[in-house]
Amino acid sequence: MKKILPLILMLIVATSAFSQKKSELFAEIDVLKTRVSEVEQELAKAKREISSSSAEAEALKSENVTLRDANATLLGNLSNFSELSKKNSDNVDRAMDALARKERQLSGINDMISANDSTAIVSLTRIKQTLGENAKVGVEGGIVVISNSLNALFGSDTSAELTEEGKTWLTGVANVIKTNPDFKAEVEGLNITGEFGSTYNQVAAIATELIASLEVPAESIAVSAKDGNFKEGINIKLQPDYKGFYAKAKETANVVQ
Repeated sequence: MKKILPLILMLIVATSAFSQKKSELFAEIDVLKTRVSEVEQELAKAKREISSSSAEAEALKSENVTLRDANATLLGNLSNFSELSKKNSDNVDRAMDALARKERQLSGINDMISANDSTAIVSLTRIKQTLGENAKVGVEGGIVVISNSLNALFGSDTSAELTEEGKTWLTGVANVIKTNPDFKAEVEGLNITGEFGSTYNQVAAIATELIASLEVPAESIAVSAKDGNFKEGINIKLQPDYKGFYAKAKETANVVQ
């Protein structure tokens, strides 16, 4: 009995110690489970954060691609705009140069027209001095017009033979023509009856007198007859050499191009 009691005590102590260790082991297992659960939660959280970060990274990557494409498009548009702006600027410069050339051309032609008008006005004064203050002389559209009646020149409206008065008048006209070589002369007959035969005879008689008797160059004289619209008589028209004028105008236009 004395031997069994110690064994029983040892068994009790061992059992108690085993039970304590088992309890401690279960407690540690619970702690570990708790830690595992916490780690799993943290891992899940980390995975969510990683997933969110990956999604944001993909979004940023996509936005970056879009921005790069937009930037490339913008740079292309800027390049095209710069090229177009340069072309427009070149076109404007060419247009301004062309306009400046046209202005110089027009200025030159206007100067020539003004010079012709001034010449006609100056010639008017000289012609009146040559023919007398009572001479019928005027300027119409840059053309000097010297007029006389049929009666003074021919003695009647149907005659084609010059009177002495008419010859004297033509002498003065011839001097005017020869002293103004830059003008072309036209003998114009005005008729109110519609029968131009006598009118042509009269202008022919005047042209013949000027060329044959008064030595006016034939190339300086032209003749015409027209309806005088209730007016009859003879006009000697002195007008600028338009052929030479246009040749000079053309030359001026070519010079300023």
